[in-house]
Amino acid sequence: MKLPLHFNKMSEFPREVWVFVTASFVNSLGSAFMWPLTSLYIYSFFHRSAADAGLVLLGQALASIAGQLVGGTLFHRVGMRALVVSALFMTSLFQFSLMFTSNFHIYSLLMACVGFFNAISMPAIAAFIGFRWADRRREMYNIAYVGNNLGVAIGTACSGIIASFSYQLTFVLNGVTSLLFATFFWVFMSKLDLNLSSADRSKHQKKTKSSFQQTWQLLSVYQIYLFMALGALFIMFGNSIWGTGVSTLLNSIGMKPIAFSILWTLNGVLIFVGQPFVRWLNDRFMRQLTSQLTGSAIFYMAGFIMILLNHSYPMIILAMITITIGEMLISPTVPAFISERTGSNAPFYLGVEGAISSLGRLFGPYAIGFMYDAGGIHYSAWVAVVGGMLAVICCMIHASFHREESTNLHVNM
Repeated sequence: MKLPLHFNKMSEFPREVWVFVTASFVNSLGSAFMWPLTSLYIYSFFHRSAADAGLVLLGQALASIAGQLVGGTLFHRVGMRALVVSALFMTSLFQFSLMFTSNFHIYSLLMACVGFFNAISMPAIAAFIGFRWADRRREMYNIAYVGNNLGVAIGTACSGIIASFSYQLTFVLNGVTSLLFATFFWVFMSKLDLNLSSADRSKHQKKTKSSFQQTWQLLSVYQIYLFMALGALFIMFGNSIWGTGVSTLLNSIGMKPIAFSILWTLNGVLIFVGQPFVRWLNDRFMRQLTSQLTGSAIFYMAGFIMILLNHSYPMIILAMITITIGEMLISPTVPAFISERTGSNAPFYLGVEGAISSLGRLFGPYAIGFMYDAGGIHYSAWVAVVGGMLAVICCMIHASFHREESTNLHVNM
């Protein structure tokens, strides 16, 4: 029996790829032990309201946005290994410290610190993948995405079981996996020569301009990142309908919480088994990365429209399938595009794009929740559809800057 094409291609990667992906999987597995239970922990341990839990998550999200900007900016100034290892070590330290406080305000501050330091490592790790395996970065980003998502799916499924024994145990496991990943990265990087060209290395070593001037020069090349980031922002904004619209709808019609959990189980399974279909989709219709971004936005918008037109559970399942295809298109494509177009400046642009797009996840739940209170799932679905439409427009504008004749829009400073 022949293996599917994507599995045959995966077997061609060297051993170091699978070592890295496995370590990343373990790290995402550990992270997923804690975050799904944050609101429940605040409610049951600190006896605070859902609004207080929302404020903690808001603070963590804001800190994460700041962390991505800092991580992208410091990549070449601090050095990738030192930046990633120190950020992961600090993340682990604050994760361990969560178990020692019974003060809600200190807990909130510690959660913000976890979000900040964990986010610092994100653009650096994404840039590392693009630098180290530059000749196959598109495939590598996809493999890393699938592996991380698999870790999140398994970790989320196990988190409730672990928390039933002890919430503190989730903090410990989260801290241990972050510490292990930091150790792994230190050892792994010590054995590798990062695949930056000598020209890129000397260029960053010899820079004498002020960091402020460098930053504004990079930001001025808005065609590279702005509309792509805005497209991702509107996608995340609209996708908030799952947590603040669909979940409330299912509860209001008497369906048990497992009905909502099934949707995310389906999401995780599809991301793993649906890779051949997405590969076929890209090869047949969307060979360019910009086309994949636009296609992703169209799939998201189509899923939101399904929810708007029909609120039945079977249609919601179909919407989740459609949106998951959109997720599989955009998640590996954004870092691949930035890495290919921006060279050694990729860490900076990955941080900027991540910070901008995260604003959608920050404001989406409030806006869609407000509209749900005003008019139910119909009103909130309209907000998601508008978000999807704006995402398509932004991705099309982004694509217009990067047609075949516009390949001179590379950033080399």
